Amino acid sequence: MDELVATKRRGIQSVEIGLGVLTALAGCRGPATLSAIAAAAGLSASQTHRYLASLMAAGMAKQEARTGLYDLDSGAIRIGLAALARLDVFVGADAALRDYARDTGRTCLVAVWGDAGATVVRWFPGDPPVVTSLAIGSVLPLLQSATGHVFYAFGDRGIFDARAKAERAASVTARKIDLAALRSRVLAERCARVDGDLIPGLRVVGAPVFDLQGRLSIVVTSIATSARERSGDAAAEAALLAACRHLTESLGGRWPDGAADTFT
Repeated sequence: MDELVATKRRGIQSVEIGLGVLTALAGCRGPATLSAIAAAAGLSASQTHRYLASLMAAGMAKQEARTGLYDLDSGAIRIGLAALARLDVFVGADAALRDYARDTGRTCLVAVWGDAGATVVRWFPGDPPVVTSLAIGSVLPLLQSATGHVFYAFGDRGIFDARAKAERAASVTARKIDLAALRSRVLAERCARVDGDLIPGLRVVGAPVFDLQGRLSIVVTSIATSARERSGDAAAEAALLAACRHLTESLGGRWPDGAADTFT
């Protein structure tokens, strides 16, 4: 048993040292020498070389053939971008949208694009809360939901045009939608509105949040029931757009000015 524990500890220590080397490499201003990385990691050059070899095999680091310098490879870059997209946006969104739901009384949800489609991953109840079949994990249609409309307008056109084609083939209602007009309207207004189309009695407006690379990160959607007066809709929509703009800018992204902006 003691030998097993010792082995596990050695394994964990190896991971920690390897991550330390990766962190040291990431801390360099650009491609770095073996000695510079070793000094930053607090290891000998021979130790550092062994860990760098493992990191290169895993796609986390690379060595430039011409100079012999080491740098981050695509695997490390993907992890960094994924961490930024998944963590930063939700940390900010949780606080901002909780405030939005409290201040406006509107229930709101956050959706990301997954393998199944526009998937609800956050839910912030308003006052009174909306009673609906929608919940965390629900998948919303692309062409018959405000959330889907935002993904269609601001997302990758190749992906979403193909998805729209598939939905139109399966739905008579979807075939009646003018896709060019839909995309143009959402791009110009920076939001999408649906009034009872998906679920009768629900008025919904969705808006985008962009990451620092200018890609659509999440869609935030505000919901009102038919019991709520329409007189507050404009103010709630303005507050939603302000919240999404704030989230975008906090991620280093650029909020679109309107139709003049092109998203592909």
